[in-house]
Amino acid sequence: MKKLLLLLLPVLFLLSFTKMKHPYHVGSVEFNYNSKSKTFEVTGRFFLDDLENALSKKYGKPFHFNDEKYKAQLNEALKNYAAEYLKLKADNTFLKVNYVGYEEDNESVNIFLESEPLNAPKKVEAAVSFLYNLFDDQMNIVHIIVKGNRKSEKLVYPNRYLYQQF
Repeated sequence: MKKLLLLLLPVLFLLSFTKMKHPYHVGSVEFNYNSKSKTFEVTGRFFLDDLENALSKKYGKPFHFNDEKYKAQLNEALKNYAAEYLKLKADNTFLKVNYVGYEEDNESVNIFLESEPLNAPKKVEAAVSFLYNLFDDQMNIVHIIVKGNRKSEKLVYPNRYLYQQF
């Protein structure tokens, strides 16, 4: 029975990336401090269909990443969505995080953001609740990198806050 289960797990994992509805609601967000620009470069990666559905639910209209005519609407919606569902604080000061753009990557979407400039922080706090408006089992893996020191944490709905010391 164990062997059968071990054989089926990889198959289920691979099926989660097909056009079928995937069984896991997971995303990742990386806050990478760039010492040259003195900003946090932020990249969020989410399943394309989940993000479309979350935006549609939030804003009450359809969004389609694979359709060029939705590009302007998607940029505006993602800018507003990120402003509401992602907050960043460094050394006890809230940072403005600006939307840069997005890129489709097969079954996922990468969202790019950048913070206002700051000196290398010793303490970083973040609030990440992407897709919490859609799924009550959403999990976001959050990575914070400062001076090459990477710290990661898993946030599972409803937990959205994390704190890291560098």
